[in-house]
Amino acid sequence: MNSRFVFVTALSALALAGCYSGGAHLPDPKLSGRDAEFMALAPKADISAEFDRYLVDYKSDETTGTIIVDSKSHFLYYVMPGGKAVRYGVATGQDAMGWTGRAYVGAMQEWPRWIPPKDMLQRWPHLQPTADAGGLPGGPDNPLGSRALYLYQDGKDTLYRIHGTNEPEKIGQGVSSGCIRMRDIDAIDLYGRVKVGTKVVVL
Repeated sequence: MNSRFVFVTALSALALAGCYSGGAHLPDPKLSGRDAEFMALAPKADISAEFDRYLVDYKSDETTGTIIVDSKSHFLYYVMPGGKAVRYGVATGQDAMGWTGRAYVGAMQEWPRWIPPKDMLQRWPHLQPTADAGGLPGGPDNPLGSRALYLYQDGKDTLYRIHGTNEPEKIGQGVSSGCIRMRDIDAIDLYGRVKVGTKVVVL
């Protein structure tokens, strides 16, 4: 077969697939029955291939198992041994609402209930009935999505979270109220790698 034809065909296939060559693409995690049911109903969106989940080269002074969020680039890194990291695309806080600093995972929940915080109720009073009803149960339409990691400092809840989302089209943007949003499938993947006490660095 003509080698030039093979080369051109390969390039065309990569373009059609939206291929990103910045790392090794990682397979999706295994889903529970509830995960599969809710994920089938959750909102879908096409996002840039660069914001998919990859194993990448990553140099850091942080220890293996640390979560590092690069807010400006909209990437979250889970530090692996051997100068590697799992990289996920995320949505981060708007400039006026972004949070940076060091914290740790103080609690973890699957398909968590969402209760609008007080500062959000001040900005969006229409959410008051949701708060009065005890919040929104976990599920495919919940803003916290499939998983939530609750960030703590000195034993206190910072009220910031790393969580899934019901707006996957916003991955790669600065749109949240300070929390770190992930695709639901990525939130499930990260959740399976971490534990309570995991260090978190938000840059």
